[in-house]
Amino acid sequence: SEGLSSHLFMPLMCFTLMLCVVSVTNVPPCHPTIRPGSPVPVNTNNPGVRKAARFGVYRYNNSSNDLFLFKESQIKKAMVQIVRGLKYMLHVEIKRTVCEKRDHSNLDSCHFQRGKNLQRMLRCYFEVWIQPWTHTVHIPVAHCQ
Repeated sequence: SEGLSSHLFMPLMCFTLMLCVVSVTNVPPCHPTIRPGSPVPVNTNNPGVRKAARFGVYRYNNSSNDLFLFKESQIKKAMVQIVRGLKYMLHVEIKRTVCEKRDHSNLDSCHFQRGKNLQRMLRCYFEVWIQPWTHTVHIPVAHCQ
């Protein structure tokens, strides 16, 4: 009977550990009709979504030849998938700012271009995979046009 009680105790311990990990990593609450691993819609104002969008913008800025930095102007649609971390799938509009790349400005203090000939808006799709426990971010997809 000692083997049986430890056998029943193990799943409870694993569940408790999993619950602690999930609550610490700010994973969106579970939905009864959604299976683990399925992408789910998430509010575009969610802090995790906003952070993921910023990572996508950093990736765009690092790969573009533009003299100016871009930043997100609107997050149009957001999905998140729990898969060895959080994978965000984002549709984002980004706009050219007045900050030049060579200044390495903080994007929060960069205003959008006002001059008609310098204004530019791009529609982007970013996939941003964040593993909070390892502090790693991977951006396998960053398409803007």
